Amino acid sequence: MKKMMLSVGVCFIILGLAFACFLSPVEAAVDKKTAAAIEKWINEFQPSAFNKEEQRKELEWFAEAAKPYRGMTITSCSETIAPHVYEYEVLSKAFAEITGINAKHDLITEGDVVDRIARHMGVRPREIGVAGLKDAHALTTQIMSLEHVDPEKLQAFSDPQIKIDWTSRHTNKLKLGHLAGNKFTMLIRGVGAADMPVAEAIMDVLIRRGAPNYFGHQRFGARGDTDALGAALVRKDLDEFVATLLGRAQPTDPPDCRAARDAFDSDFLQRAMNRWPRAYSNERRALAAYRKRHRTGPAVAAVDKRMKRFYVSAFQSAMFNEVLEKRIETLDQVMVGDLAQKSENNAIFPVEDADLEQPRAERLEISATGPIFGYRCNLATGQPGQIEQQALASREIELEDFRHVGQLKVKGTRRALRFQLQSPEISPGQDANGDFIKLSFSAKPGCYATVVLREIMKNDEAF
Repeated sequence: MKKMMLSVGVCFIILGLAFACFLSPVEAAVDKKTAAAIEKWINEFQPSAFNKEEQRKELEWFAEAAKPYRGMTITSCSETIAPHVYEYEVLSKAFAEITGINAKHDLITEGDVVDRIARHMGVRPREIGVAGLKDAHALTTQIMSLEHVDPEKLQAFSDPQIKIDWTSRHTNKLKLGHLAGNKFTMLIRGVGAADMPVAEAIMDVLIRRGAPNYFGHQRFGARGDTDALGAALVRKDLDEFVATLLGRAQPTDPPDCRAARDAFDSDFLQRAMNRWPRAYSNERRALAAYRKRHRTGPAVAAVDKRMKRFYVSAFQSAMFNEVLEKRIETLDQVMVGDLAQKSENNAIFPVEDADLEQPRAERLEISATGPIFGYRCNLATGQPGQIEQQALASREIELEDFRHVGQLKVKGTRRALRFQLQSPEISPGQDANGDFIKLSFSAKPGCYATVVLREIMKNDEAF
């Protein structure tokens, strides 16, 4: 049967960044109402890298700069991840009270996009096929499939947050994994034509040797602890899992979440429940289960199975990154004992003669792989195998520990240590916001564009 293919672009605009971007030594005079709002929100924005006087000057300047736009209404859209929920619940209110600009901050998930299109077309959401998920911090284009539709009705779909770019006929329904790759286009601000020689030299190395196939920092969540949660599940250390999920506040946590975690650590469980925002459904369910008998088993069981699978996946990703880090100097080489991957079909084979295989590695036809640990994951031998065994031993776990992770059975696989930049381009440019360097390339599914940015920018801000 013929099916309609459609493309949907969703824009995510982050209001919260505004409060961190401006600091001016110029004194600004504000009215009493604005001054009161600033004092209110200074107390909310704690702790801070600025002292309160610095915060006050910053927000006074910000309020003064916004005067020409008072009374306006702006609309933004974000995906429902924890930082965006905080922007929706807290920062949009602060923005309005301090600047006088009304912020209509909507939350949307990729599931919401599917639901809205399905509702318009009069079909069930599961009849719409997608090949994968898109980044939360980006203007993205997603290709979807939908069977037996009227093209004119589909083109008539209208939504302030979603735009249908094109439609065409296809013979197959898209499913998760049906993804050839992703194309990225990014602007690096604060640099320009004068910085091109350095940027081009780095790009030449990445094109020749391949980019390190690290899992990006976003894999490990806003708190950077999803791998720790996964490690606790694999080790069956339920106490550690619950302590990490519900307690151990960090300075960067949103205030309500920080208060909830502090209350949990102090065993004030009702107070913790009162402070957890409702958007944190897994934390609230786990806490509700824990409150009944102070037992961690029911608390872990209350967490959504998909989230637990994500935590374990993050733990696997962290271990892969550790193996890759120890092989970064020989990223473009294969060794005896390696399990190498063919670029053309992803087939895995053991390297028995490194000298024979190395020319293929230099042509990026094959690459060494690292383990995504699981109970059925094949490990390398020789020197590569020693590195992989050390990653297990340092965490005091074995492959069999992945066989029964609660209800999960984690088989494991192999992942190339590097990826090829396809159709890479780099050029200087300038727009109303100043100079930039434009970078674009395509890559296979599962490769992180932020890794390439980090290599070019040579700092961790790209993460």
